[in-house]
Amino acid sequence: MRMKSNIPVYESIAMDVAERIVNGEFAVGDKISGRTLLASQYNVSPETIRKAMGLLGQANVVAVSQGKEILVQSQEQAEEFIRHHLAMHSAYSLKQELEFLMEKKNEINNRFDEIIVQITRYTDRLRNLQPFNPVEVYVSENASAVGRSVAQLGLWQRTGATLIAIRRGMEVIISPGAGALLQAGDRLIVVGSGDILEKVNTVLQE
Repeated sequence: MRMKSNIPVYESIAMDVAERIVNGEFAVGDKISGRTLLASQYNVSPETIRKAMGLLGQANVVAVSQGKEILVQSQEQAEEFIRHHLAMHSAYSLKQELEFLMEKKNEINNRFDEIIVQITRYTDRLRNLQPFNPVEVYVSENASAVGRSVAQLGLWQRTGATLIAIRRGMEVIISPGAGALLQAGDRLIVVGSGDILEKVNTVLQE
């Protein structure tokens, strides 16, 4: 038996029996094993078999007599039963995936808010160090600094600028080390005096 994941056992059994009817293992008019034998075959309780056969009975795939005899009624209804349940569980799987993605989105939003707070705190502290206000420098795609480390650029030695953070898309790298490699699109948050913006831009382009 090929059990379906994420659905109750009795529904998996109903689907399996319906597939066996569609595949011709059970023909219309055949009497298939009663609840006790089916319970043994699927290694479940007779009550689970009763619920599975109840689903197939409601869909007119089988008929269950008072004597608990199971009679195959329709191959077409078995096909329709399979199509219906696959569609239902595909929708359920999509709903589960959406809930998972929404949870991840909320986690990202929360982290983003935390980073904004951290940056604000750093900025507030640095504002008290006049004239060392932080500036943001964009690393363009054609900048020669792309793929080079902070140490290779000699940023502090050549400009006097202190790199306090790299903003990379949704990520903010606080206090990047000398080995940090720059990427196109990075925004460098630096502090320094005087014409620090022009100096850093010059180093990035050399």
